[in-house]
Amino acid sequence: MDEDAGRIAGLNAGIPPLFEPGLDELLRRNLASGRLRYTLDLPDALRGSSFVFITYDTPVDENDKVDLTQLFSTTATLAEHLDAGTVVIINSQVPVGTCEQLHSAIRARKPAREFGLAYVPENLRLGRALERFMKPSMVVIGSKESNTLDRVEELYSALHSPIVRMDLASAEMTKHAINSYLATCVSFIDEIANLCDESGADATQVATALRLDERVSPHAPLLPGGLGFAGGTLARDLRALQTLGKRVNHPTHLVDAVLSVNEEQKRLVWRRLHKLYGSVNGLNLGVLGLTYKPGTSTLRRSVAVEIMRELAVAGASIKAYDPKAAIEELHGENCFWFCRQPAEVAKDSDAIIIITEWPEFKSLDYAALATQMKHRVLIDTKNLLDPNQLRGLGFTYFDVGRGSAFGPMQTTEEHNTKGVTCG
Repeated sequence: MDEDAGRIAGLNAGIPPLFEPGLDELLRRNLASGRLRYTLDLPDALRGSSFVFITYDTPVDENDKVDLTQLFSTTATLAEHLDAGTVVIINSQVPVGTCEQLHSAIRARKPAREFGLAYVPENLRLGRALERFMKPSMVVIGSKESNTLDRVEELYSALHSPIVRMDLASAEMTKHAINSYLATCVSFIDEIANLCDESGADATQVATALRLDERVSPHAPLLPGGLGFAGGTLARDLRALQTLGKRVNHPTHLVDAVLSVNEEQKRLVWRRLHKLYGSVNGLNLGVLGLTYKPGTSTLRRSVAVEIMRELAVAGASIKAYDPKAAIEELHGENCFWFCRQPAEVAKDSDAIIIITEWPEFKSLDYAALATQMKHRVLIDTKNLLDPNQLRGLGFTYFDVGRGSAFGPMQTTEEHNTKGVTCG
């Protein structure tokens, strides 16, 4: 059930609201078998249900503060129509303490109604959502009732993954802790990579050694090359811990530092361009990749869009290309011109910037793109390409963290200084 009539119509027609590998086929197969249907009618959806999942993607504002309005509103309505004995499972990403409030809200509306409530934090990754759902490294289940824990554990046992049972607050804190740890890894390797660039060291080699240390997981997100974490998911949990720290009057020094490093990392492109040209004003820039990661179409909290806004305000003109981006999500964003082909991005550009590591960008004809450019400058924020190959084509090529020192590029041309409005 969802309140969006257009989304429901699309889903019932087998059209998912965003691109995700394998989702189209899975959706169509289960619609055809009659195992799945979508509705606007909440009482109809709840009728006869043993389990009810609340799965809203809780929105965050520009400061990553979560908005729980829809979650509480739906829970209040749901309480009126819940069958006796139903277990409500919260999947939405929520601040610690929220599930206890939701439990109390249902109990206040239906004091005599028997029900259970559990928190099972989602573990999806855009671009790999189906794989992560069907084969999770673990399933965390939080509840204040042992019989609810038993029922939810039996339900999730079909996934054949380790199950960790705990209370509601601990389950919520576990989600905060996992995402905050991942964010800390990202900011840590970003800072190491920046120092490597300044000292001539290679952060990719450093990261390889780190992951081989028995005290560091080989799966830790220590991947030099990037613009910090984006998308809102990790930052949402960091902000939740900051808010909790302020509420209980306990400092969150590490969390604060992780967020600070991440904000500074988003300025890497600006720093590279400023060192090359002395100013961003008047530059014609081409951006490859808009989604915050490959394998998805969503532009929610895209770091590419954030960077383009900053560059546009500084006076750059920007063209961009992405193979899957849902441009309509930007609601008329006018900080850049969207192109249908990479060649359009390259034409008359002072630099091409790779921001999302779509695999197809590896096989682009960069020799042909170079002939379209005003200056052969390529900033590869994801270390996607072979430096020797690009430099062999005459590019001034910059990666991240691989220790490639560079000086200012000598140019005599005057740059167009027209401004670009950013709405």
